[in-house]
Amino acid sequence: MRHMPKVETVVVASGGFWGGVGEPTIAVAAPAVLNAVFAATGKRIRELPLKNHSLKRA
Repeated sequence: MRHMPKVETVVVASGGFWGGVGEPTIAVAAPAVLNAVFAATGKRIRELPLKNHSLKRA
């Protein structure tokens, strides 16, 4: 780390849909997929990965 050059961070408002600093997160994707699986099958999945679960309709 002592060889790292000095880094300056500048936060600029874009006026776009996504807000905050950095990349928008995809953390909302997993709950959305699992809710869709529940809506389609009636099974509530609370663990990932999905390949470990039978997704046949209850």
